[in-house]
Amino acid sequence: MTIVCESDRLSVRHFTLADSEFIIELLNEESFIRYIADKQVRNVADAENYLTLGPLASYLQFGFGLNLVMLKGTNIPIGMCGLLKRDELQHPDLGYAFLPRYCGQGYALEAAKAVLKQGTQTHSLSMVLAITLPDNVSSNRLLQNAGFKQNGTVNLYNSENNLYEIDINNLY
Repeated sequence: MTIVCESDRLSVRHFTLADSEFIIELLNEESFIRYIADKQVRNVADAENYLTLGPLASYLQFGFGLNLVMLKGTNIPIGMCGLLKRDELQHPDLGYAFLPRYCGQGYALEAAKAVLKQGTQTHSLSMVLAITLPDNVSSNRLLQNAGFKQNGTVNLYNSENNLYEIDINNLY
């Protein structure tokens, strides 16, 4: 298993196919379906397909992707966070999703900051984007707290999203 980064409370590592059960749980959360999408991942085969064509393919193509976020020490999976490279966006963007029972405790912000620092330093990125639906109040707030600035909107996957960017050179 490839450890991507760590923070005070979290370990972030690459996904493996062994994470399929967690992916089924996370991707079927009401909040994931509402604010991200219904990825139609309902069983282990679907989850393995999602992981193979998504994060695992991204690691091979770009050297980064969505990662599993775990509580340090216990290795309990609580969410995912990482950098994505979408054809529709000029720069990589930050993606994240957490199980509702771990929301509101600062884990997403902690993971986002650790992933941004590691990802931008390792891959020499000067700009990272983020998108979120305008009515996803907690996600908009998280991005602002992580140092992102809103720069208009973008239509992505048939939804109008707030578009954020962060200039890495001004972060560190």
